[in-house]
Amino acid sequence: MWPMVFDPFRELQDIERRIGAVLQANRPAMPKVESFTPAVNEKVDEKGYYLEIDLPGVKKENIEISVNDGVLTISGERKLEKKEEGENYTRIESFFGRFERAFKLPADADLDNIEAKYEDGVLKIFIPKKQKPEGKRIEVK
Repeated sequence: MWPMVFDPFRELQDIERRIGAVLQANRPAMPKVESFTPAVNEKVDEKGYYLEIDLPGVKKENIEISVNDGVLTISGERKLEKKEEGENYTRIESFFGRFERAFKLPADADLDNIEAKYEDGVLKIFIPKKQKPEGKRIEVK
């Protein structure tokens, strides 16, 4: 028969595992925090540039749009809470997520007249093109 060998590190790992299990069981459920990348549809015509960004579950007041150095940045946060109640239980799940998308704007974009509209979970942004000045005929003297 082999002699029993005492391994202090194995004993410490066992204690750590048991303490971890107790702490995990008593920890309240934390909301799930994730980042997400919303889908974007882009379209261009002679009037300007169109963006449609899918933002399901995002409230209008949690959306920020800015333009700096020719870059349009759209960011925000969604906070979803799902509550389920049964005869003998109540289950609440919370999901939080941040997003940010940035778009380099073309040189002909009219930055002063960008329009944004949000409805039914879709953010629609219109970036008009600058109007080209009409040519002028120069008289030769």
